[in-house]
Amino acid sequence: MAERGFEFIPLARCSPLPRRECPRRLPENRKEENGMSLINRQWVLNNRPTGAVAPDDLTLTESPVRALADGEILVRNIYLSLDPTNRLWMSDREQYLPPVQIGDVMRGGTIGVVEESRSRRFAVGDIVMPGDAGWQLYTVTHENATSRVRTTPGVPMTAYMSVLGGTGMTAYFGLLDICMPRPGETLVVSAAAGAVGSVVGQIARIKGARAIGIAGGTAKCRWLTDELGFDAAIDYKNEDVGATLDRLCPDGVDMNFENVGGPIMDAVFSRMALHGRMALCGMISGYSVEGPLAGPTDFGRVLMKRLSIRGFIVIDYFPRAREAIADLTQWIADGRLRWKDHVVQGLEHAPSALERLFTGDHDGKLMVAISPEP
Repeated sequence: MAERGFEFIPLARCSPLPRRECPRRLPENRKEENGMSLINRQWVLNNRPTGAVAPDDLTLTESPVRALADGEILVRNIYLSLDPTNRLWMSDREQYLPPVQIGDVMRGGTIGVVEESRSRRFAVGDIVMPGDAGWQLYTVTHENATSRVRTTPGVPMTAYMSVLGGTGMTAYFGLLDICMPRPGETLVVSAAAGAVGSVVGQIARIKGARAIGIAGGTAKCRWLTDELGFDAAIDYKNEDVGATLDRLCPDGVDMNFENVGGPIMDAVFSRMALHGRMALCGMISGYSVEGPLAGPTDFGRVLMKRLSIRGFIVIDYFPRAREAIADLTQWIADGRLRWKDHVVQGLEHAPSALERLFTGDHDGKLMVAISPEP
């Protein structure tokens, strides 16, 4: 697989998915041949977490799948995306989408296959991304809230949840629209071995900029430099980030793609050069902490260095998705862009897998395999 520029990483410690037939197209009464209704499995938010997500904060429930209305489709979800914002959605703090309400299915993006359709736009067998999917086996959704996925031979389905999905678009637009890299400039990206950060650094190199990644552990840092082509990597677990930045960036940091927040963000921010640009993508270090998220210590540097700081959410760029996917697909075909997909097997493992985002115990894009691919 290495020659195609991707790496699929199953998690052996988790129970494998049971082998099963793909569900059939069901008749209008939503009954299978044995007379039983099709049963959905859903993770429901039970409590708002305090700190790390506790076992009783989410409950795995079962309920019959309802009949479709005109314009609706039934999607069997195959992969569930796990993202830092999942933890944010569980809280009631101010955020860019309404918080998930107690008793509701946990929000989350998926890719799946259409199993039944009352839509003129989608047919049984289509691969889609339902807009209101959630942590569940089946999704009943309207055709207008669903996107078709046009797959490419040789590219794994998981890629459309990562480098050719929201992850890739986040890296693409955050770097190119906000950081606006120029040849010879220096970019520092935090959480650089993660799904977004690893793509950000590679695009920066494609555009002729220096890429310095901050990651946790020697293995991740080695992957960034030896395989992805980063110019340097800083192991925040074993190095003084500020001192290492002083050595690697004696003239300051031109661009900061920020995923972490907290002390790491502060270390980079305090070394930004004149007219530096920061794309604020995430602040994962503070998502499990109550109260406002802390900003830079010396905010006056924005004035003195005439810095530009812009927060962004990838959903703002969905109307321009084709632009990003075209470039990302070409870079993959050219062998200039690599990524990792880290797949945990089984919907029942979703809550424990989510914690891996906050411990760093994963490689690349983290997702859960809910059901078999067609």
